[in-house]
Amino acid sequence: MGWKAAIGIIILLVLSPFYYGHVLKGLTSAWQWVRNVDNPNYRKYKSFNIRIPTNYKIHGIDVSSYQGTVHWDKVKSMREDSVHISFAFIKATEGLQLVDPFFKRNWRDAPKNGIACSAYHYFWPEKSGKLQAAFFLKNVKIKPGDLPLTVDIEVLNRVSPEKMREELTIFLKQVEDKTKVKPIIYTGLKFYRDNISGYFDDYPLWIAHYVEPTPTIGNTHWKFWQHSDRAKINGISRPVDFDVFSGDSVAFQKLLVK
Repeated sequence: MGWKAAIGIIILLVLSPFYYGHVLKGLTSAWQWVRNVDNPNYRKYKSFNIRIPTNYKIHGIDVSSYQGTVHWDKVKSMREDSVHISFAFIKATEGLQLVDPFFKRNWRDAPKNGIACSAYHYFWPEKSGKLQAAFFLKNVKIKPGDLPLTVDIEVLNRVSPEKMREELTIFLKQVEDKTKVKPIIYTGLKFYRDNISGYFDDYPLWIAHYVEPTPTIGNTHWKFWQHSDRAKINGISRPVDFDVFSGDSVAFQKLLVK
């Protein structure tokens, strides 16, 4: 490639909207990070290797096969000052056929170590909500002391928001009818604002967002906040999502299955 051609490619890259979008996104993330470094509502915990918001007292994680084998006794015993793991969201199923290969082990061992658990289903909006609920319920049995079951909705997969909400409504109703407890909805902040807000406000919400110091979602308040995907947890070899519960121990106990 001649030098003139190379210069031309560089000019095209610099002038392209994609380039500017990428740069601006990087600058925005960097600015948010700098802002949070001195944020008095955050504190760095060396053992967890992340900054944790200080206004919350009940902490948890969520895991799937990505984390591999989890040694729950080590997870439970990990503590820095008052921060320790009290709850866990565990991936159970996805779509119509996929069962997480580590689900049964995690679902058995985490509660044995005193960790309150919810099983979650990764929802495919292009598939039947009724069939997905049946598949989920076939593989998960809840008991007193568990957190309500959870549905993870993150994408549209080329269907309309209306169609996604239709199938999600069917899924939620079927799970609630079976368990007698309203399921928790997990989603990202942007997806919530674009597709969920105002439609499922009577369901507990678990929101994922790593940029803003605290996610804001209008008049509806979240129950759980996934604020980091880079936590280091004893007994787990890979990075882990870290969560907080919005409320005290009394509110947490009220949420558990009776």
